This record gives sequence, C-alpha cells and structure tokens, in this order.
Amino acid sequence: MKSGMFADIPVDVGVVYEGERIRKGDMHAELGGPDVPHKFELLRVKPPEQVEDGKVTVVGPDFKDMPEGTKTPFAILVEVSGKDLEEEMEGVFERRLHYFTNWVEGFMHLNQRNTIWCRVSKKSVQRGLTLKHLGMVIIRLYHSECPIIEKVQVTFYTDPSQVEKLYPEALKVYEARDARARGLKDEEVDVFYGCTLCQSFAPTHVCVITPQRYANCGAISWFDGRAASKIDPKGPIYEVKIGKCLDPFKGEWEGANESVKAKSLGAVTRVQLYTAFGYPHTSCGCFEAIAFYIPEVDGLGIVHRDFKGPAVNGVPFSTMADSTAGGRQVDGFHGLSFEYMRSSKFLQADGGWRRVVWIPKEAKERVKDFIPKDVVDKIATEEDAKNIEELKAFLKARNHPIVEPSEELKKLGVKGLKGVEAEEAAAAPPAEAEEVPAGEVPVMAPTLTVGVPGAGGMEFEIILKNAKIFAERMIIRKVEKKKGKGEGQ
Repeated sequence: MKSGMFADIPVDVGVVYEGERIRKGDMHAELGGPDVPHKFELLRVKPPEQVEDGKVTVVGPDFKDMPEGTKTPFAILVEVSGKDLEEEMEGVFERRLHYFTNWVEGFMHLNQRNTIWCRVSKKSVQRGLTLKHLGMVIIRLYHSECPIIEKVQVTFYTDPSQVEKLYPEALKVYEARDARARGLKDEEVDVFYGCTLCQSFAPTHVCVITPQRYANCGAISWFDGRAASKIDPKGPIYEVKIGKCLDPFKGEWEGANESVKAKSLGAVTRVQLYTAFGYPHTSCGCFEAIAFYIPEVDGLGIVHRDFKGPAVNGVPFSTMADSTAGGRQVDGFHGLSFEYMRSSKFLQADGGWRRVVWIPKEAKERVKDFIPKDVVDKIATEEDAKNIEELKAFLKARNHPIVEPSEELKKLGVKGLKGVEAEEAAAAPPAEAEEVPAGEVPVMAPTLTVGVPGAGGMEFEIILKNAKIFAERMIIRKVEKKKGKGEGQ
C-alpha cells in the first residue's frame, strides 16, 4: 500500500503489485515488447557533476498523450553516481529496474536489456500516473534500497527516432559487459551466485549463476553476482557455496542443489546446469531464448524472443515460453541467455552445438563466432527449413553431425536422424494397415461413450470440445470383431 515515501504518487506503490499482469484489454499503452524493434534499459555510472539528483526527463509523449492501445519504442536511461560506485556494478543496479517498476500499481515490466516489455493500465493512467511519476518511484527506491548510490537521474524515451538513435550504443555497452565475464571457468571458483529476482512471476525459479552459465535473462554475470552480494548480502542475488561436485559433465553441485531447494521451498531439489534433460535449470520467463527438443531428428532447436512466426517445429516462441516458464523443469525445453550460448559449457551433456539443428538467422549471427567452424554452416535457419521435412532434407544435404552421430555423441545417448528413421521403419505397421498423413484426416469433436454403474445399462456420450490432441501419425487398421461364446452359432 501507499506509504509516506509515495504519498504524492497517484497510484499505490508496494511489493504487493509484483507479478501483476496487465492483459491487452486492460492496457492503455505497451512500451517496448515483441512488436517493436527498438527498446532497451540502461544504467550508467557517471561522475557526480553529470548527475542531477531527482531529475526525471521524458523525451517524447507521456502516457496521457498516447492514444489508447499505443505500442511504442521505449528506452529507460538511469544515470547514477556515488563515491564507492564502479562501472562493474552497472549490470547489478540495472537489473533492479525490473524489481522497482513492478512495485507500481498498473505498471508491468518484463524481461531486461534490449528485450524489455512494459505495459501501463487504463485505470492507472485515468488516475493520473505519468512517466514522471514512474521516474520518481525509481529514484526513491534506488536511494532506499541501494544506499551506495548517492545521486540518481532518470530519462525516458518514447520518441521512436531517439530510441533508434541510442539503441546501438546500448548494445555496445551490453557486449562490453559480457566480454569482461568471459575467460573464467566454473572449475576455477569456489562460489556461485543465486538470483530470485524473477520469483514474482515464476515462484519456484532460482537462477544459478556461474562463470560459464549466465543468468537466463542475460543480464547478470558471475561478476555481477559477486558485486551484488557484496552490496546487499541479504538481497535477491546471493552467494552459493558450491560444495561437493556430483557430476562435472552435467554440471551438478551439492551446494547448488541445496540453494535451489531452499529458495524454491522444496519445489525443486536438483539442478544440472549443462543439460536440457533430466534435471535442467529452471526457466523463469525473462529468458532470452529457448532450446527445444525435436524428436523427429533427435536434435535441438533454438528460438529467441524476437523471432516472429512459428519455429521449425510449428510452434511459436510465445507458446513454448508459456510451457517452459514459471520456474518449472521441463524435459527438453530450456530457457537460456545468448551469453550461455557462447559458453564452452553450453548444453555440453547433450552434445552442445553439434546437437543444434535449427536457429533463426538473427540469433545465429549473434553467436556465430562461438559455434564450431565445422558445424556453423550445417545448422539450418528459417531460410533453409520452415518445417520438419525441409529440416531433414537440409541436414542430410549438409551432412550435419546429427545425421550419423559420432561415437562421442553416441556415448551421450544420441541416436541421430538415421537412428530415428531406423526405429520408425522397424515399428512400421503391417502392409494391410493404411497410414494417413497428418493434415489429411478430417478432425471431429472426440466422443467417448461410457456406461454408468447402477444406471440400468444406460450409456452416455462425452464430447470433448476445444480439445487439442497431438499425434505423430494416425494409423487406420481394419479390426475384425472377435466372436464371443455363442455368437455365430
């Protein structure tokens, strides 16, 4: 609820609003999000003379000037100063924007960096909420929650031309931060870091951050975790004692398991950091991309948040995200960051990049330099394959490692495309059976006929409407009814 700190803000401010979802029907405006190409949030440490404490600037229209239903490019620039602040702390404080803005009634903030997706509700705008008010809340919370910060100023950009102009500079800053974190190996440290910042939207999610496995959101490195835990030891980013290594190849540590179990209140008890199967790292909702299993080729696909349309398996990012997020461990679906894709530990227990068969062109370009040279041109994009059959043809034409797996991959349990086809051939129906290709069978509402005990032999029909039933194939086979005793005599 409102407190004295926010008495002049026209809506309530407090932790009770964390996790608030603003649906399209309740939305006044959408800032950033998947439908606009340019959006970002950035925090920079500046000399004190360059920061005017408490200043909020809006470049472009404020909420009240946006027609209802507006979708606009959006940028948040926070500039801070303090005698003990260092540039290496920027990512830590920047991630707090997700936390602080979600305290505001009627304002929703998802994701991070250049994937932010914000909405403001009709009700809050009608009550007078403006971007200037949002900036005031951000400044006061930084002062309250992060005493090391002495001065804060905030600038919001809703002018599309200004957001587009500043966007490349933001990308350069992110890349420089990520590059600093490369080189250190997981085996060289005795401490990992945990993060629960996303638990307002994913209650059982706990990020385990190591030198070679970035946070799912792509915004917190191991070095960021170290800085955050020193600044606020009792905060949402904290130290994890590694303890005994239970499986160095799959990436399982006793201390990480204990941390995840405690912070998820027992919902998750084990986590393996280098695999998408078994006990994969939980997925929040702020992940930058999803690795997904493609059983038809025994390979992995990757789709990122900004990819439009369905992935090669026919499913769009949004649908896979709904199935993957929430802090769950979903076998074969794995939320991850772009920086983790650049790691030598990237899904190593599953075959790493030699198991990946499809990735959107834009995403591939971003990580191209980190894909093995002998594999990079064998991984399909949406330009090469738009469905499974096209994917199979491409993989065979390029002789992708998944077609006939090496002994190294076979040791990981990879059977490969030809192995899948051999299993299908062995399980083929008898000659008299007719196989009907998917899409050629008229689909009717499934009907079940059931008898009810005690109903005098009466039968009832149960019709399933709006049911979704998935099958790799449908086989129609003539079956002769067996004669019971006395029948046909």
